[in-house]
Amino acid sequence: MILVLKPLVTDAEIDSLQNYLTGRYSVQIHLSRGVDSVILGLVGDTAHVDIEAVAAQDIVERVTRVGEPYKKVNRKFHPDDTIVTVGGFPIGGKQFAVIAGPCSVETEPQITEVAERVKSAGAQFLRGGAYKPRTSPYSFQGLGAEGIDLLIKAREKTGLPIVSEIMSSDALHDFDDVDIIQVGARNMQNFSLLKLLGTFGKPVLLKRGLANTIEEWLMSAEYIMASGNENVILCERGIRTFETATRNTLDISAIPLVKKLSHLPVIVDPTHASGIPWLVEPLTMASIAAGADGIMIEVHNDPPRALSDGAQALTPDQFDAVSARMREVAPVFGRTI
Repeated sequence: MILVLKPLVTDAEIDSLQNYLTGRYSVQIHLSRGVDSVILGLVGDTAHVDIEAVAAQDIVERVTRVGEPYKKVNRKFHPDDTIVTVGGFPIGGKQFAVIAGPCSVETEPQITEVAERVKSAGAQFLRGGAYKPRTSPYSFQGLGAEGIDLLIKAREKTGLPIVSEIMSSDALHDFDDVDIIQVGARNMQNFSLLKLLGTFGKPVLLKRGLANTIEEWLMSAEYIMASGNENVILCERGIRTFETATRNTLDISAIPLVKKLSHLPVIVDPTHASGIPWLVEPLTMASIAAGADGIMIEVHNDPPRALSDGAQALTPDQFDAVSARMREVAPVFGRTI
């Protein structure tokens, strides 16, 4: 349920209304201050809330029931775009965020060289997998805690905030110094992990599951926010379809759809969506045009010798070219890099 308050309400009046609502009904209240309005979102069992009685309160302009099962994620609760700021760099708003780095952290020279190259090309964040979910148990699973340490060293040398994927709650203590914790497609509905990350407080980059609907994706984000963490970034990384020409199928339509439904920033991973290096540039341009708030691209300094997913990674020189193209295209759609 949404309560839009009248203009020029005071903090004392808002506090009084919140006390009235929580005292009379079993609900939680989410307060959102927009540019032109103040909105109270009622979360919980709102079936017994008397709309007429609530609408009769002096400072209430209108009351609307929300049909969607996600509340905190819902744009109706929070009309203005959420901007998640990490290390001084915003994700959301007019700034177009660029996250780049290798699929897996392998050695200190490898991750440092990639970090320096992607930073020089304009990336604001460094991605790198320390824990790797792999289909085969015989594939490289990542360096674990050692990989996190190498990412931290690369951050010390370049100043780039680091993004890395968590596999399970058991490893949470290894992520104390990670700037953005990524939840991969396979863990999108690992609800116990999502709730734990909701209490951990670090920004969370939530990838869409391989075969999940947009509503399921948003409900997973709701788990994180309902547990207290509002710094959530959504990542469209392609879904599994009947098509075999690409690794996955990038759902471009999800970008404007999700941005209409939710206030959370949406970024795109064209590398995992396609699995083909030369497709990264056109998919990146399409993502910018569709309204994405950022991009995440795999970059490796020696793809043929990469320990995981080398065939889909860009070289630093290729990333330079894509970055130059982004700087040309982004301003056309009101974005800066």
